[in-house]
Amino acid sequence: MKQKGIQDHLNSVEEFERQPVPENKIKGWKSFLGMYIGEHTAGTEFVIGPLFVAHGVAANDLVLGLLFGNILAVLSWAFLTGPIAVKERITLYFLLEKISGKKLTTIYNLVNALMFCFLAGSMIAVSATAVGIPFGLQMPTLNDWLPNSIGWVFAVILVGTLTTTVAMFGYNLVSKVANIAAPWMILIFLSAAIAVLPDLDIHSVSDFWEKANLTIWTGTPLEGQSQFNFWHVLFFAWFANMAMHIGMADLSILRYARKWYYGFNSGAGMFVGHYLAWLASGILYALFLKESNFSNEFAPGPIAFRAAGFAGAITVIIAGWTTANPTIYRAGLALQAIRPEWKTWKVTMVVGIITTLASIFPALVMKLLDFVALYGLVLMPMGAIIMMDFYIIPKLGLKRYYAQTFGKSFNFAAALAWGLTLLFSLILSLSFGVEIFFLGLPGWFVASAIFLIASYFIQKKELERSIS
Repeated sequence: MKQKGIQDHLNSVEEFERQPVPENKIKGWKSFLGMYIGEHTAGTEFVIGPLFVAHGVAANDLVLGLLFGNILAVLSWAFLTGPIAVKERITLYFLLEKISGKKLTTIYNLVNALMFCFLAGSMIAVSATAVGIPFGLQMPTLNDWLPNSIGWVFAVILVGTLTTTVAMFGYNLVSKVANIAAPWMILIFLSAAIAVLPDLDIHSVSDFWEKANLTIWTGTPLEGQSQFNFWHVLFFAWFANMAMHIGMADLSILRYARKWYYGFNSGAGMFVGHYLAWLASGILYALFLKESNFSNEFAPGPIAFRAAGFAGAITVIIAGWTTANPTIYRAGLALQAIRPEWKTWKVTMVVGIITTLASIFPALVMKLLDFVALYGLVLMPMGAIIMMDFYIIPKLGLKRYYAQTFGKSFNFAAALAWGLTLLFSLILSLSFGVEIFFLGLPGWFVASAIFLIASYFIQKKELERSIS
């Protein structure tokens, strides 16, 4: 009876995959506040903050780069994603299908779901570093790409199973988990960083800036790591969630918002998670480097445990969990959009299994900065296409929702914009040495221009054909 009750509940989960969110399901601003804080005060923060230290960012570059980069990210959510989300009130995937057609959207959804799986997998791996502490689990190092023990494999499977189970129950449960976990996670993050400052010879506020430059953000990268500066930090902070705001993936989340300006709620996640938490985790990692004589081991769980005991280890577990949860949820929606008759919870379960298998490989954590930048870059062109369809296409006298309007299953204008933008980015990187963190901005303009020009000629041809 109990099993049947759970299955009935799962079958009753309704996420409005192919219809606008009804008025009685619209959520208040508090739901998004907790969601954004929970998602962005997460397992990635225990990785990204230390990686800035490893890449030798100077203190001044970090503080200013994060300030301006996070402001740009919040503005992108509020002014780009929010207005389209509350106007359309449908998922990214259904909106994209109306514009790009079923076939192209299917390709996009597969790529999107796979990228989400890898991102969620990195978070499960972060949580596993904390789960393994009581068992003396051998932790991965900065150079590890493959699992280094059977214990590591068991740990990520355990965390992956729990994370997937929560995500299967839909957005409401995901939102509740984030709201419950967010407040105390932030306190642990900050209190742990403050508590270890004396161990870094910082004993007063007046000591902080001088010692921070000498012992934490020294401006000197670790051996084998590239040098980061202000621009790396700014563009990384802005584009760390490029797929969510400029890439429009958060249409699926903000479609539940009563007002467009709930997109500003992302500021709570950015300045608590992507500012304070990145600084705090960098401080914890600096202490680890000092005490371990600059060991190559890279495991957020033991680093947090050293600073805050079991509270720190539990924070790493929950932090990874609250990021992996909505990410698996988004990946489930992407796949479910391919076959709407599939039950959302079943698709989410499959996504969770793929994610858990991916999380077995520590490379997802060690190369997280590059992967996050790549993931935003690959998905960004479709966000540009949605923006052009929403704002510019009608002003050119063209029809919105090309695929739906003309009965097409494949929009060549969208395909050209996506493919040529990625080719343009590849050429910039290989031929001119432009780092991946800086490719998103020029890529957005290229994608927009190609889509508008190609749409003009394709729709003109369609209209001439219909007249003749």
